[in-house]
Amino acid sequence: MRPHYNAKPRYSPESCEKYVKKPAEPFDTLGLLLYDARLMQKVKIPVTLDPVKAAQKRSDYEGIIVLSTLSRLSESLLSNDGDVTVRIECGTDQQGLTVLQGTATCLVSVKCERCGEAMPLTLDCSFAYTPVNGDDDAALELIPERYDVIERNEHGEINLRQLIEDELILTLPLFPMHAPEDCSVKPESMSFGDIGPEPEKPNPFAVLQELKKK
Repeated sequence: MRPHYNAKPRYSPESCEKYVKKPAEPFDTLGLLLYDARLMQKVKIPVTLDPVKAAQKRSDYEGIIVLSTLSRLSESLLSNDGDVTVRIECGTDQQGLTVLQGTATCLVSVKCERCGEAMPLTLDCSFAYTPVNGDDDAALELIPERYDVIERNEHGEINLRQLIEDELILTLPLFPMHAPEDCSVKPESMSFGDIGPEPEKPNPFAVLQELKKK
C-alpha cells in the first residue's frame, strides 16, 4: 500500500522544537564556575596511613595540612597561619619494598637573627621512606641508604602529619637572616673588630637527624 502523502503530518514544527538540540552554553558561565570551585578545593592529607595497603593500590595523595596543627614547627615561627602543600606517592620498588615518597612546601614567617624583624621563608622538602617493624633488625640491614625508615604502629599505620612536620623542621635554618641587601641592619655596622670564633651551638633538632639514620 502506497503512502498517502497528503495526510496531515503527525508532528507540527512547534511540537518538534523541544527535540531540536540547542547550542551549548558558553564555557565561561555556570559550568566553568563549578569546575573552578572543584579545582580550588583544598583536600586535607590524612593524619595516619597504612603504607602497605596504600602501596598495593598505588595510591597518590595531593592536598594540604593546616600549619596550625603542626605545634612543634609552630614554636619556631612568628605565625602559624597558612597551609602546607603536600604530595605523596605510594608504591613498591624493584626490591619489593614498600615506598612512601613525596614533597611538602609552605611559606612561613620567622625572626631574622640579625635585625629581629619578621622574615618570609619558604620551607621545601622532599622525602622517601620505607615502613618497618621496630623489632625487625634483619629487614633494616637490607634497606638501601636512599630510603629513610619509619616505624609502623600496632595497627600497621604511620603518622603522616608527624612525618611531614619532622621533615619541615629539618629544613629550618638554625640562624635565619635576611639577605644583606634586605636587612635593616647592615653587616658592616655590626663589625667591632676581631672577637674570635663564635662557640658552636647545638642544633635542637639534631636528634631528628640521628633518628632518620637508624
